[in-house]
Amino acid sequence: MLKRLWSYVSIVLGALIIAGGFNLFLIPHHLLSGGVSGVAMVIGYFTPLNISIMYFVLNIPILIAGWYQLGKRFVVLSIVSVVATSLFLEIIPVKAVATEMLLSSVFGGVLVGFGTGLSFRVGGSTGGFDIIGSIVTKYRDFPVGSVLVTLNAVVILAVAYLEQNWNLALASMASIYVAGRMIDMLHISHIKVTVFIVTNQTEALLEKLLKRPRGITKIKTQGAFSHKDKDMLMTVTTRYELVELKQIITETDPDAFVNIVETTAVMGQFRKN
Repeated sequence: MLKRLWSYVSIVLGALIIAGGFNLFLIPHHLLSGGVSGVAMVIGYFTPLNISIMYFVLNIPILIAGWYQLGKRFVVLSIVSVVATSLFLEIIPVKAVATEMLLSSVFGGVLVGFGTGLSFRVGGSTGGFDIIGSIVTKYRDFPVGSVLVTLNAVVILAVAYLEQNWNLALASMASIYVAGRMIDMLHISHIKVTVFIVTNQTEALLEKLLKRPRGITKIKTQGAFSHKDKDMLMTVTTRYELVELKQIITETDPDAFVNIVETTAVMGQFRKN
């Protein structure tokens, strides 16, 4: 119950940060964030229509698609994010914090990326191309932030071509690049590590580790100096799950020798949570 409550608090906090990035940095300079929010901004800049309302309306069909592809919990959290962001866009005044367009694009991207990454961290999204990016990464093992940068860049380039304003386009692309990097820094579930555990408490560790959604290989080893037989457990997990794994090892066998190395790629079956 407490974990679920924290998820919703994180989603709302992320929505507040994103709306702040929009209204305080991007929108005052007519910068675009890309994706659905970028489309909503373009409509808001050149028509009397409200950006927050368009942001909400444009997200509806994508949220419906996500409901069938990504699961109910993910989409419920995404709906909360979209609604909260739309409300905060109405509450927070549109006022430029920085007068320089480039500074606004960078810091706006930091806020938008941080808010989006916070939502991803608790298993949700901010709607729009975030959901499309999550659908892509469900079937292909790509970093979410990189997928979003690619999708958003298409929107930015299209607008630049139509408006013939490449300064605006370049500043907007800088913003979505920074946002994408922030997302990848926070949403680290695509980064995999291999953990080697040399232990004398094999069965006790296996009892706890096998409850997790990761496979484990048991390897017989022998100490070069002691000539004592030991077991080495090898498992591939994500950086996001590593904290939980280290806690289990510390509680079960504080004397275990643990080697953690970053994994470049995984072939075969690897469950993506």
